[in-house]
Amino acid sequence: MAGRIQGKVALVTGSGRSLGRAIAMRFVAEGAKVAILDIEQHSIDKTVADIEAAGGTAFGLHCDIRDIEAIPAAVEKVVAALGPIDILVNNAWDQGSAHGLILDISSDQLRRQLESGPIAYLRFMQAVFPHMDGRDGRIINLASCLGVSCMETYGPYAMAKEAIRALTRTAAREWGKRRVTVNALLPVANTDAVRQSMERRDTTEIPPCPVPRLGDPAEDIAPMALFLASDEASYFTGYSFFADGGLSIDAAR
Repeated sequence: MAGRIQGKVALVTGSGRSLGRAIAMRFVAEGAKVAILDIEQHSIDKTVADIEAAGGTAFGLHCDIRDIEAIPAAVEKVVAALGPIDILVNNAWDQGSAHGLILDISSDQLRRQLESGPIAYLRFMQAVFPHMDGRDGRIINLASCLGVSCMETYGPYAMAKEAIRALTRTAAREWGKRRVTVNALLPVANTDAVRQSMERRDTTEIPPCPVPRLGDPAEDIAPMALFLASDEASYFTGYSFFADGGLSIDAAR
C-alpha cells in the first residue's frame, strides 16, 4: 500500500535528532524521500543510516541555519539529490540564546534568536517556493506554546517564535493561490530542548496539561506533521495547530 506522502520530497531542518528526527522518520515510513539537515554531522549520519537500513531514501547535509547565505545553496543541493521539494519543515533552532529576563535581554541575544528562527525560516521558505509553486507544496513551521503563554525568562524565544506565526499567516495569504499551504505546529513534547529547560529550572514537573504528560515526538507530534504534509490538509493554511495535550485550550480567547 502506498503511503500518505508517497514519492514526495521533504526537507526537514534539525532532523538529525529529537523531534526533527521523529518527523523525518515518520515521513519516510509514509513513502517520502527526506533530506536530513542538521548542524551535528554524527546525528545526520546516524539518521540517514537508520533510514536506509529500513529501506527508505535519505540525503544528509550539514547545515548551520544561522548562516543565512548558505541556505539557498543547501536547498539546491537537496533538489539535485532528491528532486523538487514538496514539503518543508522548519524545525531547527538555536536554543543557546533562548533565555533571559526582559530587563536583561541584549541586542545580540535577540538577534541570534531572530536569525535562527524567523529569518532562517523565511530564507528556507523563499528558497523552496520556486520548487513548490503550483505543485501543492506544504510548509510547516515549528512555533511554540511558550510564545503564546510567555513564560518568565523566555522573552527572546517567545518573541522570535511568535514572529514565526506572523510569518506563517502572511505567507499563507500570499501563497494559497499558488497552491502552497503554510501552517504552524506548536508542540509540547519530550525533546532534548524541553528536558534541558526543565534541568535549567531545576524541576521535573511537566506543564499543567489536561493530558498530564509530555507528548511523544514519534507518537504524538510526528503524526500531526504528517497530516499537515499530506493531501488531506490541502484546505488548511495559515493556522496554528497546538499539539500540546490541551495546554493552550484558552489561547484563542
